[in-house]
Amino acid sequence: MARCFSLAAFGTPLRINDPGCVAKTFPDYFSRFAAVTKAAPVIAIDGPSASGKGTVAARVAAALGYAYLDSGALYRLTALAAREAGVDWADEAAVAAIAARLDVRFAEDGVYLGGVNVDEAIRSEAISAGSSEVAAWPAVRAALLFRQRAFNTAPGLVGDGRDMASVVFPQATLKIFLTATVEARAERRYKQLIEKGFSANLSRLLLDLQQRDARDSGRSVAPLRQETDARLLDTTGLTIDQAVNQVLQWYREASR
Repeated sequence: MARCFSLAAFGTPLRINDPGCVAKTFPDYFSRFAAVTKAAPVIAIDGPSASGKGTVAARVAAALGYAYLDSGALYRLTALAAREAGVDWADEAAVAAIAARLDVRFAEDGVYLGGVNVDEAIRSEAISAGSSEVAAWPAVRAALLFRQRAFNTAPGLVGDGRDMASVVFPQATLKIFLTATVEARAERRYKQLIEKGFSANLSRLLLDLQQRDARDSGRSVAPLRQETDARLLDTTGLTIDQAVNQVLQWYREASR
C-alpha cells in the first residue's frame, strides 16, 4: 500500500502524497487542517482563456506584496515537457508522470524548465491548446495539486487558473470569476500576438477560444465554472487598472 504521508525528518514539511487517501477516514481533513494552521490569505481568480485574469492577478499580487501563482503555466509546462519527451498529450498516465517530476523554476525574467527559459515557448498557441488537453486528465491535475498548494505562504497569495476557487484553494479569502465576451478575448489575443511579431487570424482565434471554453467547462474533473461564493468580474468594457482596483476593493471588504 502506498503511504499517504511522507516526512523526511523532524522539522521538514509534511506532504500528503495522495490527497484522496483521507476521503473516507477523515473527509473534512483539509478544512480542519487549514483551521489550525492559519494558512496565509488567498485571492483565487478563475476564468476562461484570454480573459485577462493573469495580468490582473499579477498586478494585484504586486500591489499587496503577495506571491503570485500562474497555475496555467504549470499545465503549459507539462504540455511542453510531454511534447519534448515525445509523449502524446492523450496518454494520461505518461503525461501525469511527467507532471509529477517537472523541473520548474519561476524567476523574474521568466519560467524555466530543466534550467532553460521557456517563457515564450509555453505561450505559443500550440502549447496553449496542449495545456487545455492535458489539464482535462484527472491524473495530471492530481499530480500538480500539491505543487499549487505549496505556493500558499505568508504574507499571502494571488492565484489564477480554472479551478483555483473550486479545488485548489476552496477556503480562499476572496474568490473571483473573471471573464469577458469571447469576441473581446479573441481580439485581445490577436493584438497580443501581432504586437509580439506573430502572425494571427482573428477568426481562427475566435474558434479556438470557443473550443477551449467548451473543453474546459465540459471536462469531468474540475470543470471551469463560477463558484456560488465567487464574485463575477466582467472585464469586457474595463481597463486593466479598473479591473485591478475592483479586485483590491473587494479584497479589502472581504478582509474586514
